[in-house]
Amino acid sequence: MALQCGIVGLPNVGKSTLFNCLSNAKAQSANFPFCTIEPNVGVITVPDPRLNKLTELVQPKKVQPATVEIVDIAGLVKGASKGEGLGNKFLSNIMNTNAIIHVLRCFDDDNITHVDGSVDPVRDKEIIDIELQIKDLEIVENRIQKQQKLIKTGSREAKQQLEILTQFKEHLEAGNSARSIDIDPELIPADLQLLTSKPVMYICNVDEDSINTGNAYVEAVKEAVKNEDADVLVVAVQTEADIAELDDIEERKEFLEDAGLSEPGSARLIRAAYHILGLLTYFTAGVQEVRAWTFKNGMKAPQTAGVIHTDFEKGFIRAEVIKYETFVELGSEQACKDAGKMAVEGKDYVVQDGDIMHFRFNV
Repeated sequence: MALQCGIVGLPNVGKSTLFNCLSNAKAQSANFPFCTIEPNVGVITVPDPRLNKLTELVQPKKVQPATVEIVDIAGLVKGASKGEGLGNKFLSNIMNTNAIIHVLRCFDDDNITHVDGSVDPVRDKEIIDIELQIKDLEIVENRIQKQQKLIKTGSREAKQQLEILTQFKEHLEAGNSARSIDIDPELIPADLQLLTSKPVMYICNVDEDSINTGNAYVEAVKEAVKNEDADVLVVAVQTEADIAELDDIEERKEFLEDAGLSEPGSARLIRAAYHILGLLTYFTAGVQEVRAWTFKNGMKAPQTAGVIHTDFEKGFIRAEVIKYETFVELGSEQACKDAGKMAVEGKDYVVQDGDIMHFRFNV
């Protein structure tokens, strides 16, 4: 299950710097608007100490952690939907992402230009919200036109979809994001990929002195989004970038300690992404490979088998399950079998975070 997050924000708020220190790719970063012209896609390895422990015990030939893709686009400005700046055409590049990372500038620095002349993260948030809503409104209106044509052919499904789309149109025109609409999710067309329907997390980009305590800008953001189902993360993006430049693990650890951090902001960001998307991790562990797999909370064994390959789900017979804690305690799969600690589960088993799975299937 590929997890992809899109980064949005005004120019010069730290979007591309955050992208650079998060991912294996390197986007251009400069003190002027629109330095990211083409969409950048980077890959973050999901930090998971459990994977490290399993690797230590199993000694596999290959290790495959879970990954998150990050998509960075050009900074948006007020009026983008009307052609200001680079317009909103780049928003299509994050249409298929699972979640939105909204970066807000929460620091003062006279040497870094703000596109609107002053630092005000709540205003900046509202500007981006409006541009995303306008893009969504454009999508909904185009869909409405198509459904109106289909209705003329007598399509009952088109009539039902038109009613749903009309509710979205009115909701967006009132200045609301699609994620706050009160409609049964089962009735919403699966292919209606609206930007403002995606879960969002806000990254408050602060200076190094505010990493642990936050500041007035951060408090204003928290107050502004208190009624949204969204995480607010405080990250000193430039500090994160400095840490990312260090190749030596011990130097990184020392830098983190000096900054009063127990872990990089990227780890907190990924956990927040997993949280808002309801994602968990299970493992497969053998001498050929130890691997982390991402799945939706609540998935049953056949569905999680399908994360590996659709044939695993189609031909599912049973799942052999060892709890992570048990595997670590006993030290190996064989030891768990000998101790009677390997459970055999059927189609109704709800997979738990950290489960070590082996699927039996027949195609």
